[in-house]
Amino acid sequence: MSFRTLDFALVAGKRVLLRLDLNVPMENGRVSDTTRIERVAPTLRELSGKGAKTIVLSHFGRPKNGPDEENSLRGIADALTQILGRPVRFASDCVGPEAESAAAELRNGDILLLENTRFHAGEEKNDPGFVRQLASLGDIYVNDAFSAAHRAHASTEGLARVLPAYAGRGMQAELEALSAALDSPKRPVAAIVGGAKISTKLDLLANLARKVEFLIIGGGMANTFLASRGFDVGKSLCEKNLLNIARAITASAAAVGCRIVLPIDAVATKEFKAGAPSRVVSVSQVADDEMILDMGPASVAEIGNLLAGVKTLVWNGPFGAFEHKPFDAGTNAIARVAAMRTRAGKLLTVAGGGDTVSALNQAGVADDFTYISTAGGAFLEWMEGKTLPGVEALRV
Repeated sequence: MSFRTLDFALVAGKRVLLRLDLNVPMENGRVSDTTRIERVAPTLRELSGKGAKTIVLSHFGRPKNGPDEENSLRGIADALTQILGRPVRFASDCVGPEAESAAAELRNGDILLLENTRFHAGEEKNDPGFVRQLASLGDIYVNDAFSAAHRAHASTEGLARVLPAYAGRGMQAELEALSAALDSPKRPVAAIVGGAKISTKLDLLANLARKVEFLIIGGGMANTFLASRGFDVGKSLCEKNLLNIARAITASAAAVGCRIVLPIDAVATKEFKAGAPSRVVSVSQVADDEMILDMGPASVAEIGNLLAGVKTLVWNGPFGAFEHKPFDAGTNAIARVAAMRTRAGKLLTVAGGGDTVSALNQAGVADDFTYISTAGGAFLEWMEGKTLPGVEALRV
């Protein structure tokens, strides 16, 4: 790895400014999904166990006019305490006298959570003065918030430029997984890209076409590609204004040796609802009053056979309307094939994106994948080949 990690940081007795992403769902003042907190718990435990004075920074929500109770991190301190099994203190500001006093009281091994960094305009502006205020609280900076690394904010990028900076264990795991999948993968490599619209994933498709041998397209996106090849997709979701773009993507992929894989059969229905009557048809036989909501069994078999010959799989987006049965069958089937090969040690699998994570959880295979990213926008920007400011600041 070309990034500084905690393996090279001497933290005992040091004040460590630890950037986390604690922008977690809340209900009635309590954390309703602790996944992100559990992901960063190893870094917190390691720093505390090594005798660091850990000072946690995070944003929460999108406050518009300074501090407000709705966007306070106060309730998250309790969730951290419960998950870590040790007290986590809270300060009602992230800079200024209260933050300075709370940081000064820390003993080796203690953990302090500071209030929402976005309560100050200098955070999103990456204001040098605000960076200096934050930096005065610490000796070392650790970033364990890959999900916020695509933002050049004071607490995600600015601090890494003025303090000795390291990647936390969660950040390290994400960078290692993504590097293994796209930067130096075992070949052949396949990418699954699904979802509704090509228009939201043009950069992703262009970048992946240069990096993989097989680009497997599903969901509503596949309809646009099918239409670009002359197929009638009936009432299916289709971006007819982008047919030329789909043809251009197909041509550019072929020019660099990347094969675009589309469904050869489909589950078609006249109604977009769970349990709606449906039929399996060739993609050349979709009726004018039908819509495609999933790929059919022949497509599943073809993609399953293809995956038997690849070594690395990157996945973003479902194959169909997986939220509604029976239109989850295609996504579930391929998810299980990928999981089985991963368990057998024959395939490295990296997946990310909200719908993708939900679909893999629904299929019951999320724990079998090599790595699942919960980073959202940062994951997509990495997949698109974009530079992430918070990551670049950690490079050796």
